Amino acid sequence: MTLTKRLSFLLCYVLPILAVIAEGMGGVSYLIVPIIVFILLPVLDLILGRDKSNPTETSFQNLQNDSYFRYLTQTWAYVQLIFVIWSVYRIVSYPHTTFEFVLFAVAVGIVTGGIGITVGHELGHKNTRYEQFLSKMIYMTVCYMHFYIEHNRGHHTHVSTPNDPASSKKNQSFYRFYPQTVFGAYKSAWELEKRRLSKLGLGILHYRNEMIWYSIITLLFLTSLVFFGSFLSSKGIRWDVLGFLLLQSFVAFSLLELTNYIEHYGLKRNEVSNGRFEKVLPIHSWNQNYFVSNALLFQLQRHSDHHANAGRRYQTLRHFEEAPQLPFGYEVMILIALFPPLWFSMMNPILESWEKKSLVQS
Repeated sequence: MTLTKRLSFLLCYVLPILAVIAEGMGGVSYLIVPIIVFILLPVLDLILGRDKSNPTETSFQNLQNDSYFRYLTQTWAYVQLIFVIWSVYRIVSYPHTTFEFVLFAVAVGIVTGGIGITVGHELGHKNTRYEQFLSKMIYMTVCYMHFYIEHNRGHHTHVSTPNDPASSKKNQSFYRFYPQTVFGAYKSAWELEKRRLSKLGLGILHYRNEMIWYSIITLLFLTSLVFFGSFLSSKGIRWDVLGFLLLQSFVAFSLLELTNYIEHYGLKRNEVSNGRFEKVLPIHSWNQNYFVSNALLFQLQRHSDHHANAGRRYQTLRHFEEAPQLPFGYEVMILIALFPPLWFSMMNPILESWEKKSLVQS
């Protein structure tokens, strides 16, 4: 891997720095975060182009074990926790207009969701308890701890089938998909835990139910930060802290679900028997290889390889020519998904062309 590509994965750390600078300036300065993410970086994508390079077989193991890449994601978990606590400190210690309050929460949510949940997703797939702990800590800061259960044990099993709440269907708008994935994934996480406990001969209300613990941990996190803010201000309970934390969480997990929406839109695994589907293949995920957005998102856009090899670390994920390709990086596609007519007019012809091509090849 080139030095430029190695260093490119530091790009994510620019966003919390920009949010800190914007908070110091106030006003419309918070808009610098969404402008960078949704305008400047896509422009850089077009300028710098795509990166279709794959690790060689001889370099794969060394790259997979390279501690530099591991430290980047592990360090982020602590950065995010400190960043959220710092944002609470700023909310209670300095006056904010309603406009600034909302924009600040949106900027924080873009950081904790766009980058944070992406990192949590990467860490959550690793087989070390430490990295799994860091993944859960990240999800705690955005009130979405159930994602750890549902994504790993639900989505990766049922992706691109009718059984997966996180897979969007053809002609399904994001606004119809959103309640399906938010509420469906939460329900699925409870069902997965119920099934796991049942195999152990335990009831759903047993203390070993992880969903119960995740709910308690999230409530304790929110409560502790409300008390922290109240202690700093000495003006009674600061409910605005709770509002701020919930708003940034909403922005964060909404970005996650927008990403889920575009990753598997309209793609279907064939049913080989009653209730059984074919193996997950590269053709069941949308991919993109723009250099800048791939660096920002730890190569999440090489989504086919992730589903085929969930244990692969982000730096070793490969580009597959045979996988369906999005016309733009995730940042642009997320914005397009917010406008269903535009999304359908752009993606349905690509999807239909892809389906015809796959039919001919099969």
